[in-house]
Amino acid sequence: MPKFLIIRFSSIGDIVLTTPVIRCIKEQVKDAEVHYLTKKSFEKIVSLNPNVSKTHCIEKDISEIIDGLKKEKYDYIIDLHNNIRSLQVKRALGAKSFSFNKLNFKKWLLVTFKINKLPAIHIVERYLAPLKQLGIVNDLKGLEFHIPEKDEINLSSLPLPQQKSYIGIVIGAAHFTKRLPLEKIIEVCKKLQQPIVLLGGKEDKELAEKITKAIGEMAYNACGIYNLQQSASLVKQAKAIITNDTGLMHIAAAFKKDIISVWGNTVPEFGMYPYLSGKGENGSGVIIQVNGLSCRPCSKIGYQKCPKGHFKCMTAIDSSTIVKAVEDI
Repeated sequence: MPKFLIIRFSSIGDIVLTTPVIRCIKEQVKDAEVHYLTKKSFEKIVSLNPNVSKTHCIEKDISEIIDGLKKEKYDYIIDLHNNIRSLQVKRALGAKSFSFNKLNFKKWLLVTFKINKLPAIHIVERYLAPLKQLGIVNDLKGLEFHIPEKDEINLSSLPLPQQKSYIGIVIGAAHFTKRLPLEKIIEVCKKLQQPIVLLGGKEDKELAEKITKAIGEMAYNACGIYNLQQSASLVKQAKAIITNDTGLMHIAAAFKKDIISVWGNTVPEFGMYPYLSGKGENGSGVIIQVNGLSCRPCSKIGYQKCPKGHFKCMTAIDSSTIVKAVEDI
């Protein structure tokens, strides 16, 4: 029985993007046992996956778990994080390992000099590429996200306007420069004239309250009320999802939703656009971005304020373009 350890410490979206690797190993390697190493805060995302036999977690440092990992006697380590901590794990365990190429130099070229040498493939393909040596190939079934029955939201529990159907709008993101500004979200909501469910975490609740105040009962603030799996249930049941470049975008892709993704300082060329989600080129849905900005991308991750001060990558987006994309769907 070959035993695999997959390493991906964070974050929500990145872990969801590893689910094809988990499934392909489990289904294509006879009697494979798959374990997963991640941060404690992301344990539930992994442990709910039926293809994962055991989840190992750390709070901060691998010293917390390394002795236990040694006892597992892995045959293969699949390093999908490729950082100092994952390197420490590989050295300590001594099993045959496979690592994906982060392409950091090519990303640096794109961010610093706007020279794009990145391959035109999704990160999922890069995750799977090293495993071809084991005869493991992409099954093209897409991403997965698992919701326990207790966390499935009954739409009758929502306000009356949202009970029959709604558009989900993901308003949060880890970094400011990846978030559609408040006034743009309000414009989109007013022009849509459809029931809206605003999605995000506790940190997005105040912003969502400003939106609901401007829109009224047609917008429901679900930010900070539901846990991640419950929010995923709301994503799953939406007619369509408008989203920033963030974790819930990849969860929406896992449910094959029609996605309108809005891009600020980051770009789809980094390879983390919606994967096999449904409509659009390569199943990526509709991508909304401001092309031709000499400062974009300014980072491969994001900032808490625009380095140039103008934030044109988001403020120059036409809200009517987003609305038309929804109407076309």
